[in-house]
Amino acid sequence: MAPKLDRSRSKLTRGNTLRSKLGYGWGLGLGRREKDKEELYTEVDRSSSATTILPVYPRDAPPPSCQRLPRLRPESKDSQASRATKSSNLSNGSKQSNNSQRPSLTGSGSLNTLVGSALERKEAYQDPIREIVDTYPRMTELRKLMAKDNLDYYVVPSEDAHQSEYTAEADKRREWISNFTGSAGQAIISKSAAYLVTDSRYWLQAEKELDENWVLIRSGMPSGPRNWVDWITDRANESRVGIDARMVSNETATQLYPLLQAKKSKLVYPSQNLIDLIWEGKPTRSKNKIYVQPIEYTGKDASKKLTQVRDWIKNHPPSGTSPSRNPPPPSQQHVGTLVTNLASIAYVLNLRGDDIPFNPVFVSYLYIGLDRVILFIEQEKVEPPVREYLQNLKVEIRDYNGIWSFLRTREWGEGKVIISPQTSYAISLMLTHYRYTVAPSVIEEMKSVKNEVEIQGLKRAYLRDGACYVQFLAWLDEKMSKGFQISEWEAAWRLTEFRSKAKNYMGLAYENISATGPNAALPHYTPLKSDSLFIDKETPYLNDSGGQYRDGTCDTTRTMHFGRPTLDQSGAYTRVLQGHIAIDTAIFPKGTTGAQLDVLARKNLWQDGLNYLHGTGHGVGSFLNVHEGLHGFSSDVPLTRGHVLTNEPGYYRANDFGIRIESVLVVRDVRTKHIDPDQTWLGFERLTCVPIQTRMVLDHMLSKEEKDWIREHNRACLNALEGLLRDDKRALKWLRREAERSIGIAPAGPGGVIIDWD
Repeated sequence: MAPKLDRSRSKLTRGNTLRSKLGYGWGLGLGRREKDKEELYTEVDRSSSATTILPVYPRDAPPPSCQRLPRLRPESKDSQASRATKSSNLSNGSKQSNNSQRPSLTGSGSLNTLVGSALERKEAYQDPIREIVDTYPRMTELRKLMAKDNLDYYVVPSEDAHQSEYTAEADKRREWISNFTGSAGQAIISKSAAYLVTDSRYWLQAEKELDENWVLIRSGMPSGPRNWVDWITDRANESRVGIDARMVSNETATQLYPLLQAKKSKLVYPSQNLIDLIWEGKPTRSKNKIYVQPIEYTGKDASKKLTQVRDWIKNHPPSGTSPSRNPPPPSQQHVGTLVTNLASIAYVLNLRGDDIPFNPVFVSYLYIGLDRVILFIEQEKVEPPVREYLQNLKVEIRDYNGIWSFLRTREWGEGKVIISPQTSYAISLMLTHYRYTVAPSVIEEMKSVKNEVEIQGLKRAYLRDGACYVQFLAWLDEKMSKGFQISEWEAAWRLTEFRSKAKNYMGLAYENISATGPNAALPHYTPLKSDSLFIDKETPYLNDSGGQYRDGTCDTTRTMHFGRPTLDQSGAYTRVLQGHIAIDTAIFPKGTTGAQLDVLARKNLWQDGLNYLHGTGHGVGSFLNVHEGLHGFSSDVPLTRGHVLTNEPGYYRANDFGIRIESVLVVRDVRTKHIDPDQTWLGFERLTCVPIQTRMVLDHMLSKEEKDWIREHNRACLNALEGLLRDDKRALKWLRREAERSIGIAPAGPGGVIIDWD
């Protein structure tokens, strides 16, 4: 049984890096350049910061046959070509990534030092080559195809055929036609103009990346459209709107149909994707091998998960029949479900893959019937050990494109198939509405509620990730205090190097967000080596990053200041911290939704007229997608024991600075002062274990309970991580200092004299 949290007491508990041969920026104002250069080579040996070997937990290691597995980060073409073929009983076998730009962190050389081989990797790194082209010729070719189908508009979504948030290189059609690289947004091309519809997270990025052929449509503004559906229905009048039916969900298409009909317009589905017809040199689909995620990490056998899904199918009420008719005719009974969400397929089969950057999933479809299970996947991705594993589960393997003939011939016989609202509309069209029922997938619910094995795995992963994060912050703090110039890219790269040595590390969970000054005001900013800014001491530095580990997916944000923050910076940071504490310490009755708690994170910001436009938190996977599930602080789904979600309020002042504090929480039962046998109370247990800096906190704005919380939080981080970092003198010194330092920063003395005792 999961432990209960004791909340019976009222106390709140709970630009460019300078590219010298050294690989660092030059020290400024130190006066001993030659000695400093020597220290750059020897610093790791002195402090042991890079040589710490994190502990191996007794239940942490997978079976010997699972030790050699793919890393979930993009690789350069050179590293793809040179990587040797590997195989094991339950692992991925030979691997090559088509969607990779970043060099392997585990290539040649030793990882026991952050100089030497690490320095070579850093110097050899090249930014992904991004082709900046005039989009007009591409749109001219597209409009020729539009004319053949008599289209007034053609919509190019960000998503792939599985409605994935992150997509493989072969599915980045919207990016190819528009040059916009953000992960959300729709391109809409008319006969004479082109539009990009995206939300506030990407407005500034879109302004930089779109050329003069595009018009940016800011969705979510009070006077603007909520989304691209609103925009197109407002514009369309007796129009034909084209879209690839595979790239739009059943939910969106059925919403759009009546809106367009009211404007005497209609959706049109060309027989082929028009972007694919004009995209020369389009990347091919990934052939990376799939591998088994053993029960040591999943806590539940795949056969039991399939049984649970089948029970859900059996208990799903028949559709289209009179309640008095018993039994219902076979044509109205539900006999199976078609799963198209990649994370759901990986979860229910206890398999993982490497087809999409940062997400351990594989491109496929899965049919689960009452008497058969069929996995539609590229055959060469399934090696003999995994094929045998699937055979033991009685899962039939077919070619990926075989899904269409399966649907067309109705191989399941009579009866209806259950699909989720996010299933592509192409599948709905193939089935026709007589043969399917739309309902939220039970797998999404199963996946979002973590069992105790998954929760304990996440705890271990966050401890290891927290140790790496502390090593990174200690390194960065030391460099900044000595006057070195460190760029945003350098900082992000260094944190990834620390993570790459941790036990069970599989790659990054998403692109590192490493931002200073005005870049920190962009919630989804990712630095490039060629044009990132130097981290300065005048503005906050924000790092939002996470690792994928075999036992959990991590997502952490901390905002640091390396100088003397301004009153505005400190005020905003304190308000964000108060919102973070309010969510962390919330106690609420069963049935409460995340949306009902969201105001706790914003209340203190609102008092000063401040706000943030993104959500307060999202679900997190167990070695799956970093954005998972239907629950979160913007959702009306009731929070349930076992839900894992982020707590990440923030504040962003355009062209100035940005602040965000993010930790991951798991919902637990809570023991309250007054016990009601008819009422279950819930609260949060924190998984993230990284100190929160107090330098920017205004002491007088915090209540006594809030002051106690921040002190206890940082001491808890010290207690949890001290043993893991015992051989790392620099990180341990930094960790103890953060746990013991007072809240705020000493004001200037007489005559403006400033003494920082740290």
